[in-house]
Amino acid sequence: MGEKLRLAGVIRESVVDGPGWRFVVFVQGCPHHCAGCQNPQTHDFKGGYEGDTDALFDAFCQNPLLAGMTMSGGEPFSQAGPLAVLAHRVHEAGKSVVTFTGWTYEQLLDGATEQNRWMDLLRETDYLIDGKFELAKKSLEIKFRGSTNQRIIDVKQSLAAGAAVEAEL
Repeated sequence: MGEKLRLAGVIRESVVDGPGWRFVVFVQGCPHHCAGCQNPQTHDFKGGYEGDTDALFDAFCQNPLLAGMTMSGGEPFSQAGPLAVLAHRVHEAGKSVVTFTGWTYEQLLDGATEQNRWMDLLRETDYLIDGKFELAKKSLEIKFRGSTNQRIIDVKQSLAAGAAVEAEL
């Protein structure tokens, strides 16, 4: 049995949550409570249901056409440890990982500890969509983001460069 995590739901095939066909894991629990959030039902840390990384990975592997997995929410970095384990397995399968977060890349680096395991999940993320959703900056014209303040960060390049490197997907 894999590591436990709190889930809000899963979408087995999506084209709006990252490049290519994606398996999307929506985690339960979010500290940000952004006004206008498209998933307000995911805010309550006691809501949703219990899942585990093995079951999610097995479901992911059922579709060989998937380009990768996207972790959304809720706030994925509130459950960084189990998601890092899952993301590692996705990478071992040769697929990509996209992670959404309400924190900025810089906030994640500054706040990372051994206990919260944020660096574990960052290292297993190919592309990070960062920043809180801002209703005043909402746009339907930008890819994979809800508001123009949010960035698509190439995490591998950013870690190597020592600063956030934005990507076009």
